[in-house]
Amino acid sequence: MPHANAPLTEKGRLRLARCVVDDRWPLRRAAERFQVSVPTAKRWADRYRESGAAAMVDRSSRPHRSPRRTRRPIERKIKHLRTTKQLGPVQIAGRLGMHPSTVHRVIVRLGLPRLALIDQATGEVIRREKPRRYEHTYSGSLVHVDIKKLGNIPDGGGWKVLGRGVGERNSSAHRDLSRPRKMPGRPNLGYSYLHNAIDDYSRLAYVEILPDEKAETAAAFWHRAVVWFAAQGFFIDRVLTDNGSCYRSKKWAEAMKNTDCVHKRTRPRRPQTNGKVERFNRTLLKEWAYARPYTSERLRRRALPKWLHLYNHHRAHTALGGQPPASRVTNLSGQYN
Repeated sequence: MPHANAPLTEKGRLRLARCVVDDRWPLRRAAERFQVSVPTAKRWADRYRESGAAAMVDRSSRPHRSPRRTRRPIERKIKHLRTTKQLGPVQIAGRLGMHPSTVHRVIVRLGLPRLALIDQATGEVIRREKPRRYEHTYSGSLVHVDIKKLGNIPDGGGWKVLGRGVGERNSSAHRDLSRPRKMPGRPNLGYSYLHNAIDDYSRLAYVEILPDEKAETAAAFWHRAVVWFAAQGFFIDRVLTDNGSCYRSKKWAEAMKNTDCVHKRTRPRRPQTNGKVERFNRTLLKEWAYARPYTSERLRRRALPKWLHLYNHHRAHTALGGQPPASRVTNLSGQYN
């Protein structure tokens, strides 16, 4: 399609070429008649001689050779990370040591769908409205808090890794004297409760694995979270939670008062209001809880501090332009050595 200021359309090019080739007009006369330069008239006449009327369309400006194009093996790695792990350009670039814009161009060139159109569980392409992103203006302005319930892993591994037969035998063989069996012949492994707090502006996260989600446990967690965030260099103004019973309790209200924080709750049945911590929960499960086949709950819990440090200080974050959350905390302790 010619640009807006082009003197010749495809039909005009064909008329010019036929005047030169079929009617034997001089190039200068044809150029004056169609108000173009002589080289332009010659170009369209030559193309008409070679390929006829079909050559009057615009040709691609893509070069015949691209020596600096991303190599095929790297493109295959990008495609593998995109299709199997559903990673974005920033995450893929962080793993392969490339620039996110280069990874994005490869993804577009390969015709891979956007992550917003992919179902994370099945990998199938779906249609979904892209959520609107909002962000507070400084660290501590708002902290999102949530609890994620996670089943414990029996010694030897669970059924998701080893299959139903072996996994259920490991579960039945697991003995925890503090948790008697509720039903004969069925294991009672219990659950882990991930208490998470993530800063809205910097995405800096604090996580603890606790035995329950009672009001006393949640309040004690928040006191420790405030101390941790203060050690990172900022204080909390507001806290956003869902409508869980522990967050509607007197213990939680006292914790808010003691830490001088304003408590806000999401609307009922609107988890997207607390979307940043919900997205963090998904990242936490994908990159830590289910990242590899742990053979015991103890090994999985031992891996959490290392992953959390990676998330806060080294992992490229899409919403932060490929920088880790710690990069947004300007007075982070130990940053000015």
